[in-house]
Amino acid sequence: MRVIAYNILGPEKESLAKANAKVHDLTLVTNELNFSTVHYAMGKEAIIISDRDILDRVMLYELFKIGVKNILTRSAATNHIDLDYAGELKMHVANVPFETSYEDIAKRTIHNLTQWMVGGCAGDACQCKMDCNNKMKFG
Repeated sequence: MRVIAYNILGPEKESLAKANAKVHDLTLVTNELNFSTVHYAMGKEAIIISDRDILDRVMLYELFKIGVKNILTRSAATNHIDLDYAGELKMHVANVPFETSYEDIAKRTIHNLTQWMVGGCAGDACQCKMDCNNKMKFG
């Protein structure tokens, strides 16, 4: 997948690059996602964000207009993403529900991307608010 990761901190860079192992076309930037940097996502299928990036209705629509279909947050929290509106736009959303170290967060992030790439589901990391044939049922 063609992916951009926003708001990358120094320690995250090496962990993400190593976990990716050149599977995905991954661009890493230190810039936060905002209206001045959203154009970096043009031509990308997915974005990776931090909990410092706010994806409200307006930002989600901007991402949708340029073709982004998948959103990964490198946090357990998802309150910085309007999940309901992302669902209306048929955008997949996943988090890292249990991971805490940079290495584990990077591994789970890349795993989620790879699952989507092959038509699968992010499993317990899935935060999608849409009906999806691939959504795994837990519980």
